[in-house]
Amino acid sequence: MDFSKISLEIFSKLEQKWLYHYEGKKTRVLSIDGGGTTGIVAGAALIHLENQICAKTGDPHVRISDFFDIVVGTGIGAIYAAMLVVDGGDGRPLFTAKDAVKFVKENQSRLFKAKKVGVLRRKKRFSGKSMEKVLKEVFRREDGKALTLRDTCKPLLVPCFDLNSSAPFVFSRADAIESFSYDFDLWKVCRATSANPSMFKPFNLESIDGKTSCLAVDGGLVMNNPAAAAVTHVLHNKRDFPAVTGVDDLLVLSLGNGPLNSTTNLKMRNDGYCSPLSVVGIVFDGVSETVDQMLGNAFCWNPNDYVRVQATGYASGGVEEALEERGVESLPFGGKRLLTETNGQRIGGLVQRLVATGRSSVPPSPCKDVAVSPLRNGR
Repeated sequence: MDFSKISLEIFSKLEQKWLYHYEGKKTRVLSIDGGGTTGIVAGAALIHLENQICAKTGDPHVRISDFFDIVVGTGIGAIYAAMLVVDGGDGRPLFTAKDAVKFVKENQSRLFKAKKVGVLRRKKRFSGKSMEKVLKEVFRREDGKALTLRDTCKPLLVPCFDLNSSAPFVFSRADAIESFSYDFDLWKVCRATSANPSMFKPFNLESIDGKTSCLAVDGGLVMNNPAAAAVTHVLHNKRDFPAVTGVDDLLVLSLGNGPLNSTTNLKMRNDGYCSPLSVVGIVFDGVSETVDQMLGNAFCWNPNDYVRVQATGYASGGVEEALEERGVESLPFGGKRLLTETNGQRIGGLVQRLVATGRSSVPPSPCKDVAVSPLRNGR
């Protein structure tokens, strides 16, 4: 037996393990806010993120899911999240970030089809049937059968609010793999988290086996910024993330969708009170900013491990403007500070770390094969 060779192999493995820890290999979390009907800020960030990953790896076929261990989204952010991780049957995602953003943009009028209701037909609402038709087209097999939470190549989290229990309800791939009672069709999951109660009727859905039901309204009411839910899930999910013991083991990228309650949207009524639309904006923005502040505090000793990309001065609708804005960081004891780096540069710096420490180690769903729908054959 060649003891010198064995000793060298042992030393090499110990050295690799030390370097692995030293270089900051962490569990990577991607969180995408809800808010609005376009998702243009998050969409621009996702395209930039995937382009940067392709450029730094030199591989045009690499995808966001290759470098993140879990993806979470609310509302339109959930539609993006699900499209980025839905499995084509080979452990690979069906959509690129560019394709997902393009699809949402081209189908925005169908996803959020306006209709007039009321006696004088003055109230504006959105058609639930129109959104459902679009989502069914996206999340289906070639044979027409609906894809479910199990059919994802990486763990997925999507929150909503359940009117039956008067509590938040989080759809999770981890729960779906454990039991069919928590496995739901992906199109229903996205429909549930998008059910803004002022624009859509509450959406009633059941699990695959019919044992779990939920009367859902928009997840944005309680988790417009779902990053905290993702962090909590990872810390407690020892099956998928056995090595995570605290936030020191995490790397989080949280993508905002621009503030709803900007100065142009904040409207006061003649009696001096805020308009209902402004109140909704305050709720959504308040939830997002509160979560940002909480995570800023949690990562205060490792601020580079938590990157929040939000467009603070976004107004004109230009896709590149959100990335060219200087980043804003929450301070540990309240308030924010303007950074020297732009949002685009911060994403680039994060990608540098992702590529340097290697691809995600979380395996794809072990559940079943999925046939690719003709809808994505041109991908």
